[in-house]
Amino acid sequence: MHDTTAMLIELGAIILGLGLLGRLAGRIGFSPIPLYLLAGLAFGHGGILPLQASEEFVATGAEIGVILLLLLLGLEYSASELVTNLKTQYPSGAVDFVLNAVPGAAAALILGWGPVAAVALAGVTWISSSGVIAKVLGDLGRLGNRETPVILGVLVIEDLAMAVYLPILTALLAGVSFAGGSLTLLISLGTVGAVLYLALRHGRLISKAVSSDNAEMLLLVVLGLTLLVAGIAAELQVSAAVGAFLVGIALSGEVAEGASNLLTPLRDLFAAVFFVFFGLSTDPADIPPVLVPALLLAVVTALTKIATGYYAARRAGIKPAGRWRAGGTLVARGEFSIVIAGLAVGVEPRIGPLATAYVLILVIVGPLAARWTEPIARRLTGRARPPT
Repeated sequence: MHDTTAMLIELGAIILGLGLLGRLAGRIGFSPIPLYLLAGLAFGHGGILPLQASEEFVATGAEIGVILLLLLLGLEYSASELVTNLKTQYPSGAVDFVLNAVPGAAAALILGWGPVAAVALAGVTWISSSGVIAKVLGDLGRLGNRETPVILGVLVIEDLAMAVYLPILTALLAGVSFAGGSLTLLISLGTVGAVLYLALRHGRLISKAVSSDNAEMLLLVVLGLTLLVAGIAAELQVSAAVGAFLVGIALSGEVAEGASNLLTPLRDLFAAVFFVFFGLSTDPADIPPVLVPALLLAVVTALTKIATGYYAARRAGIKPAGRWRAGGTLVARGEFSIVIAGLAVGVEPRIGPLATAYVLILVIVGPLAARWTEPIARRLTGRARPPT
C-alpha cells in the first residue's frame, strides 16, 4: 500500500510538473520537449531527487507515448499516399542513409570501438526522431505545409528501414549464424509486407470493422488494436512504433478523423511522459566524459540532416524556404537512437552515455533548428545576393 501511495504522489507530481512546464513553454513560444527532458534528468538516477516507486509505470507510459505519436502520424495519411511517398522518396532515403549513417560508423571506428559498434552508432546518427518531429510539426502549426509530406516521407522510409536494420543489428550483437539472422530478417520483412498489403487492399474493410458511432467504443477498439499490433510487431523483431504507424495507415476516412480527435489529448500526455522517461534513464555523471565527441557528432549530423531535408524537398519541387524548413525539422534524434544504443551497450559500454549526450543535444537543438533554419538561411542568402 505504501508503494502504491508513493507511486500516486510521484505520478501526480510528474503530470502536474509537465502541465506547468508546458504552460511555461507556451508563454515563451518555445517547444516544451527540452524542458521535459531536463526535468527527467533532474529526477533520474544521479539527479537531484531520484524517483523510485513510479519508474516502471513511467517506462510503460513512455512506450505507449511513442506508439501513440506514430499512430496519430499514420492517421494523417492513407496507404496509397504511403506507397506514393516510398516511390517518390526512395532516392532521398538513400541520400539520408549515406549522409547520416556514415558519420556515426566513422566515429565508432575512430574511437576504436570495432565494426559491430560502428553498425550500432551508424543507426544512432541515421534515424531522426519521428516522435519529436511529429510533436514539433504540431507545435509550429506546420502539419498542412507543402514540405511536410516530404519530411514524413523521409521519416516513413527511416521507420520502415528499422524493420530491416534492427534484426541485422540484433543478430550481429548476439553473434548468431548467418542462417539465424536471415530467418529473423525474413520474419520482419514478411510482417511489414503483410500489414502494408492489408492496408492497401482491405483498408476500407478494416475501417468499417473498427467504425463506431459511440466515441467510447471507437477509442477502446482503436487503442486496443494499436497496442496489440505494436506488441506483436515488437515480438517479431519489427519496431512497435512501425506497427502503430501501419495501423494508422490502415484506418481511413471518418474513422481516422474520429480516432485522431479522440486520441490527440492522450497522445500529448503520454508523449510528454516519454520525453521525461528519456531524461530519467540518463545518469548526468556519465555525460561529461563523452560530451566533446557527442558535440562534434551532433554538429556534423545536424548539418547532414539539413542537407538531406533540403535535397528531398528540392526533388519534390518545393521552394527554397520550404527546403530549409524541411532540413531543419529533420535534425532531432530520439527514441530509435536510444533503443539502438540500449541494444549495443553490452558490446561497447561507452556507446550508451555517448548516444544519450548526442540525442540530448539534438533533441534540444532539433526544435530550435525546425524554427530557425529557414529564417537564418533567408537572412544569409539575402545578404549574399548581389543588389539588383
